[in-house]
Order: sequence, then C-alpha cells, then structure tokens
Amino acid sequence: MRLSLAALLAASALVAGCTSGGGGSTGPSSSAPTADPAVAYVDKVCAAASGFTAMAKSPPKLDATDPVKLKADMSAYMGQLADAFGKSAADLRAVGPSPVAGGDEQVAKMADAYDGVTKVFTDAKAKVEQADAADPSGGLQAAGEAIAKLTEFAEPLKDLQTSPELLAAAEKAPKCQALREPAAAPTTTS
Repeated sequence: MRLSLAALLAASALVAGCTSGGGGSTGPSSSAPTADPAVAYVDKVCAAASGFTAMAKSPPKLDATDPVKLKADMSAYMGQLADAFGKSAADLRAVGPSPVAGGDEQVAKMADAYDGVTKVFTDAKAKVEQADAADPSGGLQAAGEAIAKLTEFAEPLKDLQTSPELLAAAEKAPKCQALREPAAAPTTTS
C-alpha cells in the first residue's frame, strides 16, 4: 500500500501535535527553581523530554511538484527527528537522582521509549534515502509509517502517571506545561 502525500501531511501534522512544546531550554536544567524537590525534578525531566519540540515545530515545507526535493527534505526531517529524540533520551539519563521513590525507574522507561523512537526515525531515514525518487511516493511510505508510530508516543510523560507524586509535580512544573502547548503543522505546495 502506497502512502499518498495527503496521508503524509496528516501524519506530519500528528508529529507537530505529538511534539508540541514551547521550544524553551532543551537541556535537563530548569529556568524556574522551586522549593518542592519533586516539582524541581519533574521540571528537569520535562526539559529533557522536550528536547525534540524546538525542531519539530517547523516541519519541512513539502513540495509535491519536485519528488527529488521532497525525498531529500523528508530524509533530512527523519534525521532531525532521530537526532532530537536521541538527544532527549541522553538528556533524560542525565537528569540525576529522583527525590521520589520509583522516579529513576520511570525516567529510565521514558529514555528507553525515546531510544525506540530514535531507531524508528533512523530506520525511516535510511529507507527514504534508498527509495527511488521517481517513484510517486519517493520513499514517503517509510517516513509516513515512522510518523504514524508516534501515535504510540502521544503522551511523552505517560510513564510518570504510575507515580501520583510525580504526576502531581508535573502539573506544577513549568517545563511540563510547555510540553502541552500547541505546535505548528507542516505545509505543502503543489
């Protein structure tokens, strides 16, 4: 089954929605210190987890009239997503010890999930690069399938939900609130 450009655009819009965020700091530090250690910790977690949001807010402008450029743009975008999710995984591992029991395990699960998404986009980039640009889908099927996998990643903080204390802290942490802000959708020209 071939993925149409319209389906790819819809999937790209999903990326923008799943990776919404304020585009603030992408490192594991927080700009809003707090007296509550759990809130400060979760704020660092959210800052690390949001590393992909700055780049994902500006997906490429897809040009359906130039299959070679479309293929190159999607390959570059898959690579950017892989790099961003990989950086977030590394940043999550650098957050430091949790003041809440079980927090370290939850953040490790988040980092593993980000590593999984990194692999999906790395593999998609390779498939897009190997595809024949003269093919109407030009390798877009692999990109669309990778983007569609993000539906499994719609809640970047879902692993924190197993800890009521961490979940409550996420409601107060400024960087966690930034993860919930809407992002821009991709555009296309025909």
